[in-house]
Amino acid sequence: MAAEAVAPEAVVTGTWAASRLAEAVGLREAGEPEKARPLLLALAAEFPGDARVAYQTAWAHDVLGLEAEAVPFYERAVALPGLPGEDRRGALLGLGSTYRVLGRYADAVRTLRQGIGEFPDDGALGAFLAMALYNTGEHHESTALLLRLLAATSEDPSVRAYRRALAFYAGDLDATVGPPGT
Repeated sequence: MAAEAVAPEAVVTGTWAASRLAEAVGLREAGEPEKARPLLLALAAEFPGDARVAYQTAWAHDVLGLEAEAVPFYERAVALPGLPGEDRRGALLGLGSTYRVLGRYADAVRTLRQGIGEFPDDGALGAFLAMALYNTGEHHESTALLLRLLAATSEDPSVRAYRRALAFYAGDLDATVGPPGT
């Protein structure tokens, strides 16, 4: 979704608008997304060029189980400039995960790969990409990605003992030593 040209007033500015956004985010964070949703929808209509508003609106829909309704807001948040780094990471993860749960697997893989391209050390993006790869039939790549993630992040002592082996085998899951069957 390409970002449309928007007027400068389409972005939240001023104390009053910022306080409305803060109130809506506070409600979502307090576990009351059903109260945050109408406030965010009003802000999204008033400020269509604000990536932060779009992201928060998407998130509220997502936690309410309204994934299909969340997608256009996630797409807008990712397409528009001005989304701070951690929020951009969250928007890419949310959009990719939402695409996956809606059965839009190719879109999920594309979005999550973009996320990993921008945030290469983010394990959550990798885990969600592995699920989307599984859904597209890319089982080999999915398993390899999960093994690399496990090897890199696990604090389990029994996994840590085999970290190098797991990372090595993730590079070639089909490798064997000697003739087959021996």
